[in-house]
Amino acid sequence: MNVLLIGGSSRMIDAVIDKLNKGKHRIFLLTGRRDRQFSYKHVFERYDYPYEDESVKDIFESVKPDMVVFMGAYDTNFDWHRERQESVRYTASLMNILSTYSMACKGRFVYLSSHEVFGGSYHNDITESETTTPRGFKALAISQGEEICENYRKTQGVDTMILRFDHLYGVPRRGQEDSNPCFQMCLEALKTGKVSASDRRSFSMLYLNDAVELAYKAMMEEQPALSCYHITSGEELDEVKLAGMVIKAMGGGIRLVNNSVGDKYRLLLDGRSFQEEYDQKIFVQYEEGVEQVVKYMKRHADAFISAEDLGGSTIGRIWHGIKVAFKRIFPFVENLICFVPFFILNSKAADSEYFNRLDFFLLYVLLFAIVYGQQQAIFSSLLAVAGYFLQQMYGRTGFEVLLDYNIYIWMAQLFIIGMVVGYMRDQLQFVKDENEEEVRYLSRKVDDIADINDSNVRMKQSFETQLVNQRDSLGKVYEITSSLEAYEPEEVLFYAAKVLGELMDSKAVAVYTVANGDYARLFSFTSEEARKLGNSIKYTGMEDLYNDLKEHRVFINKKMDEKLPLMASAVYTADRMELILMIWGIPWQRMTLAEANRLTIIGALIQNAVVHANRYLDALTHERYLEQTNIMSPDAFGQLVHAFFGAKTNGLTECALLEIVTEDYRQAAETLGRNMRQTDYMGVFRDGRFCILLSNTDEKNAQGVIERFRSAGYICRLREGAEI
Repeated sequence: MNVLLIGGSSRMIDAVIDKLNKGKHRIFLLTGRRDRQFSYKHVFERYDYPYEDESVKDIFESVKPDMVVFMGAYDTNFDWHRERQESVRYTASLMNILSTYSMACKGRFVYLSSHEVFGGSYHNDITESETTTPRGFKALAISQGEEICENYRKTQGVDTMILRFDHLYGVPRRGQEDSNPCFQMCLEALKTGKVSASDRRSFSMLYLNDAVELAYKAMMEEQPALSCYHITSGEELDEVKLAGMVIKAMGGGIRLVNNSVGDKYRLLLDGRSFQEEYDQKIFVQYEEGVEQVVKYMKRHADAFISAEDLGGSTIGRIWHGIKVAFKRIFPFVENLICFVPFFILNSKAADSEYFNRLDFFLLYVLLFAIVYGQQQAIFSSLLAVAGYFLQQMYGRTGFEVLLDYNIYIWMAQLFIIGMVVGYMRDQLQFVKDENEEEVRYLSRKVDDIADINDSNVRMKQSFETQLVNQRDSLGKVYEITSSLEAYEPEEVLFYAAKVLGELMDSKAVAVYTVANGDYARLFSFTSEEARKLGNSIKYTGMEDLYNDLKEHRVFINKKMDEKLPLMASAVYTADRMELILMIWGIPWQRMTLAEANRLTIIGALIQNAVVHANRYLDALTHERYLEQTNIMSPDAFGQLVHAFFGAKTNGLTECALLEIVTEDYRQAAETLGRNMRQTDYMGVFRDGRFCILLSNTDEKNAQGVIERFRSAGYICRLREGAEI
């Protein structure tokens, strides 16, 4: 099947991809971000777009996934250090994905949740029916995600499944943070040389690979008993025991800080519902799993410890501060350095006959206003004023300089020009940045369209290479349905069920003929499951099915109602419904729009064969029936009996043949015709025996007909087709 994974790069999504690949599924990935810093093996197609992007709709329409797996609580695209902002983005992203999926696709939507939706302490293990009690914006967002999925399940008919994991842990991705207790204790040990723990805090952990293995069983189940499952190891553990495992795996040098104070806190999920329905086996025990995590984090300690951490060196923290400070003061240093040559040039120009009119201080201010903007224009103006005052005091006293109004006019001119030019530069830069951002946005949209188009082209080429050998190839469908023409006209409808089952890959198919405006009669079937609705049904009373069939739509049993087929389609002649094709025993993953379209095409091709056979029989009506009677002629009746009993031998129908003891079969036909169904047949054989063929009636049910005929004055004997 086609599986669309939605989530950022992590060990979790790597494990899910690996498991789906082993299951021979075609994997598509929506990463939720535009960078390609991570690579993925076994992914058929990758889409690097944010969840809020409009391209998500195009992706769903292009992929048409049979299953979507949203990483949810384990999606690394959300930075939960900013919980308030990310909770809003998380909910909006999930709403956009679910609304698009519900309109564009069918299948199952799997939402991965966690124990975080339960914020309190519980004396007993928490069952799936327990009301969530989230604490914090992250837990609230995850809980709201569960509610959104459940609402779509109830109101939109979307097949959603919620999988809650209990304290997942595993080998982390290098440099990537995690919130599970094992990771946090290992990180604390690496940073501070100690591990804090309390024996009053109890929980249960599950290794990542085991969690994915168990989740896969639930995701692939055709008809799960629940829409929400708890996946847990069920083995209780407290922090002190876990800290002991971490210290032992670290190999010494780490001390335990026991913080066993306060009330008892216990949080364990109850996984009995999952264990009863599926075969659960835990492969990685606590000691082995913790040891793997510790070894990896020790080997890559530099990726988890930065200079700003407590475990970082003092020199590293000082060097980091120097780099930040230098970046901020560099423009001011550059301004001071450039002031010196302009000061010298302005002093020399005052004594020059050619350059005494040139104001180098003004040029200096304009230069920094143009390059850096208004802030540096003000700073350079202050330096220029100080330099000008210093030069004027060479030949005059400071008091005389202060009384010269020309200096103040020059200062005002310098500040006005510098600030105006700096302001214009800042505004032009702002407009430029906006234009560049718009160009980048439009360029991304063009790239998105190009990427999706390239993806569609690649998929189209891939599918074209498989088309001839695929079971749903139109050529294959036509080839199989054309085989109906090889059967006798009387046999076409019997083997239509067999052909339909072969094409739809189902062992339970039934063909009903519409007897009148309300009832349909079972004509042929391929298994006992396919005939469980009975020999006669009032199809107009099946509201959901009838509403789709009368609108010429394929019925898909979205509610998984056991009293209705999984898929059904009607065959019309003009505006009159003649046949109802019913399919049972197919997996829910195949109850898609593509399968519905294929059923429509198959129904139309079967209709062609049936119409051809009916026209042939209608053309021979005068030869098939004795004159002015509804009694079939020996040749026509013999062919019909042969067709029915041949179909019975092949397990496609039930029938019974009654021989009527009478001398005047015309009188018998007139009397018994009033006690027969429209789908039964009367005829004579070459030896003169008068018989009645009962369709969809076994020998047991035929006894009731024999008694009814005996009441009408005629003795009947049950015969096999080979006896006549």
